[in-house]
Amino acid sequence: MEDPMRFWEQRYEDPEYTYGVKPNRFFQQQLDAVEKPGRLLLLAEGEGRNAVYAATQGWHVMAVDFSENARKKALALARQEGVKMEYILADIQQFDISAHGKWDMIGLIYAHFPPDWRATMHQKCADALAPGGSLILEAFNPKQLNRQSGGPKNRDWLYAQSMLLQDFEALEPIACTEATVFLQEGSGHDGLGEVVRGNFRKKQ
Repeated sequence: MEDPMRFWEQRYEDPEYTYGVKPNRFFQQQLDAVEKPGRLLLLAEGEGRNAVYAATQGWHVMAVDFSENARKKALALARQEGVKMEYILADIQQFDISAHGKWDMIGLIYAHFPPDWRATMHQKCADALAPGGSLILEAFNPKQLNRQSGGPKNRDWLYAQSMLLQDFEALEPIACTEATVFLQEGSGHDGLGEVVRGNFRKKQ
């Protein structure tokens, strides 16, 4: 199996933004519905499209990814939009979420974690939310294996609705659905896609 860090560094070395510069539509909708911006954590954030948008809306943003090329492009996009954000270069599996306080929102946008530590990582995210905080997730579901619009080609890395409801059982599911959508997110996500979307809230 190819080294993941090498794979993503190579993918992000192109000057073009692999997944575009506009935020994921579901993430944007959920973010815009929050009346008061707060602290936002975005894991596996890549080239920064969601982080930069959130920063333009007044959120205090921390992005995390292990790709130096992605970080450079994200910070360049932030400068272009005239905003600031914190971008930490780290292995997500080793990143200590709890060391950075509680979060008003955590975003997992196409953050596909391997099955041996996915549930543990999702639990850490749930624990790190502030009371009333939200976890926003969009990822590919197993039907995506029949599509050519992006995503992992290993079924074990894809997320089903039932899986997420179990992983985030300590949170209130405001929304958790599987859907067929048309993706226009750069060359990386282009065409019909099979996704699962979730908004999970921590009780007050």
